[in-house]
This record gives sequence, C-alpha cells and structure tokens, in this order.
Amino acid sequence: MSDSEFHRLAHAVLAQVEATVDRWLDDDVVDIDSQRTGGLLELSLPGGSKIILNTQPPLHEIWLAARAGGHHYRYLDGQWRDTRDGTEFFTALSQHTSAQAGQALRFEPPVT
Repeated sequence: MSDSEFHRLAHAVLAQVEATVDRWLDDDVVDIDSQRTGGLLELSLPGGSKIILNTQPPLHEIWLAARAGGHHYRYLDGQWRDTRDGTEFFTALSQHTSAQAGQALRFEPPVT
C-alpha cells in the first residue's frame, strides 16, 4: 500500500466514525463527544471513559485504545483487521463503544 492510499483509507475511517457520532448526537441516541487533531480522534463517552483512534502512517496502521485494551489494525483484503486476531475494526469499535457507553451501538465501515 502506498502512503497516499493509507492516508486516504485512514481518513475515510476517522471521517466515518465522526459522522456516526454526530448522527447519534443529532438523533439523541447517545452523548459522545468527539475531538479530532490530525490523525488522532478521541471519543469521550458517558461516565467519563474514552476511546482513542490514532493513525500510524509509518506502519500503515490504525490503533484503537479502549478501556479493555489496545489494538492495531492493518488494511487487508478490503478491511481493517486486527494484527493479532483478525477482528474487523468496525466490529471491534462497536463492541468497545457499546461496552463503555452501556448501550448497543454500531459503527459501519465507509464505502470506499
């Protein structure tokens, strides 16, 4: 993967997460605050917990840090997959966010 391809795909992930959180706020689903600085996106959830998404351009990875632990994702066969267990990124993000928010929430991958 080229650096420009990584940046395009990683930007689409962060933009999709932000758009989903904004939609949830607009629809009064859950109160999650998002703050983005470059390739870092911080989600502040009810109860004070956080989830941090961080792009790692030199490694072509997206890192996810949640209360349950940290994970690294690489783009393989059209999906972001955990480098340890192969879990798909949006599935894992949904699970972590649901657990920390105390309600079922689901993120969907962007159309690329």
